Amino acid sequence: MSFAAAPAWPSRPNSPISMKQNEIGIAMGNQVRAAVLLIGDELLSGRTRDINLSEIAKFLAPLGVSVAECRIVPDEPDEMIAAINHLRAKYDYVFTTGGIGPTHDDITADAIAAAFGVAIDVRADALAIVEEWYAKTRTPLTESRKRMARIPESASLIRNPVTGAPGFQTGNVFTLAGVPKIARAMLEDVAHRIEGGAVTLSRTVATGGLREGDLAEGLGVLADAYPAVSIGSYPYFFESTGGEIKRGTNLVARSTDKVKLDEVTERMAELSRSVGGKPVIDPPDAK
Repeated sequence: MSFAAAPAWPSRPNSPISMKQNEIGIAMGNQVRAAVLLIGDELLSGRTRDINLSEIAKFLAPLGVSVAECRIVPDEPDEMIAAINHLRAKYDYVFTTGGIGPTHDDITADAIAAAFGVAIDVRADALAIVEEWYAKTRTPLTESRKRMARIPESASLIRNPVTGAPGFQTGNVFTLAGVPKIARAMLEDVAHRIEGGAVTLSRTVATGGLREGDLAEGLGVLADAYPAVSIGSYPYFFESTGGEIKRGTNLVARSTDKVKLDEVTERMAELSRSVGGKPVIDPPDAK
């Protein structure tokens, strides 16, 4: 497989938003956006079920960063490089998961290096971490395991408290492990590198017994009246003890504007009542 350096693409610095810009963004309700790039044939084949997207999105939300796009690409160099370059030019931050282990198909580090047009090799700082970890666990450090110390030039390491082998940050791209437990642990060394914007708030109105069709027309009117608020409806079905099918619809509003969000929440509750519902605002089990 070939990892020729990619053509020059727009590049973002490690901290893409200055503090002054960030403060302006918060005041105006602007958001910082991220993309998640999931890498691995095993995801596309269905053999592995991804949960990293959910964990990354939930981790970033309180930091004022919204995940605006997610892609899944196979272990193909050209596909990976194209996706990395497209996403890093479009979004403030990019998070990749998968492909930084010790086997032949772990080629994410090579793809990152090619996308940024930099060299890659076993780095002394990363190797020292890997050596210490394997010595501590009394595990042989094979040549294959040393592959996990191959880091693109100029990238900064991301601590891995679970298995030792580090992730890394290259520009605005954070490269994490694919194993969810490891990826989630690595995020703890990412938070201080993030400059977020306005935090998106969420409110839920549970409308047990109502179907989406009962609410659709009113929700459309509400969405037109509040373009700065994202409004979604999420139906649910479950079988009760006696075999009866229980159904309902949860209405969810999201916005960086708390005043508008509260107004929409009240109006969603009113809409539910108008068609015979008994709304519950922000139920304890709301997602």
